[in-house]
Amino acid sequence: MKNRMELVNFSIGLPKQMKYGKEKEMSTGICKEQVEEAFLASEGFRGDGVADKKHHGGLDRAVCLYPYEHYSLWEQEFKTSLPANAFGENLTVTNMLERDVCIGDIYQVGEAVIQVTQGRIPCSTINKRTNIPELLKKIVETGYSGFLCRVLEEGIVRKNSTIKLIEQHPKKVSVLEGIHTYFHNNNDAEAIKRVLEIDELADRWREIFTGQLEKIQMKN
Repeated sequence: MKNRMELVNFSIGLPKQMKYGKEKEMSTGICKEQVEEAFLASEGFRGDGVADKKHHGGLDRAVCLYPYEHYSLWEQEFKTSLPANAFGENLTVTNMLERDVCIGDIYQVGEAVIQVTQGRIPCSTINKRTNIPELLKKIVETGYSGFLCRVLEEGIVRKNSTIKLIEQHPKKVSVLEGIHTYFHNNNDAEAIKRVLEIDELADRWREIFTGQLEKIQMKN
């Protein structure tokens, strides 16, 4: 991450009805709106929320970031244009690719301090939001899903706030490695152990990876 990290889009929003397909409708928090500023509390941005609280939100998943660079990739691949914050992220950022950001890394964004806890596990709502049926599959294949953070210090974030890496986690397990382990290498005990060695890992990911490791060990 030698290049400067920048906040391209800053968006929040509470769950609302989204129309998709042929006259279908669902409640979702993916359709966020750009804002000038918002207070980031431990549970997330004030004025932000999720509809499916089982799979989204919580202290370990308070903030969602997505690399801006992927927008042009998907637009070229699917011959379409994407709206801002198409993936329901709060912060669309440059020079913070999944391969470069590590689980446990700590960043300052405006007045707030956040820590990366896990890769984002995307769901089919992304397909419905973008009207690209194959997008979820490609995100899973590539691992270009973005990532989630907990809040270490609350504070105001503005659309022109600077982003600064405060501390890189010593284990240096990238978000991309974590996502690939989750989706593609979930029978690789050593890969799972590498992720589980991170104390700052999100509780939900720890549960999932611990359970998978136990299954592997029982087979052996």
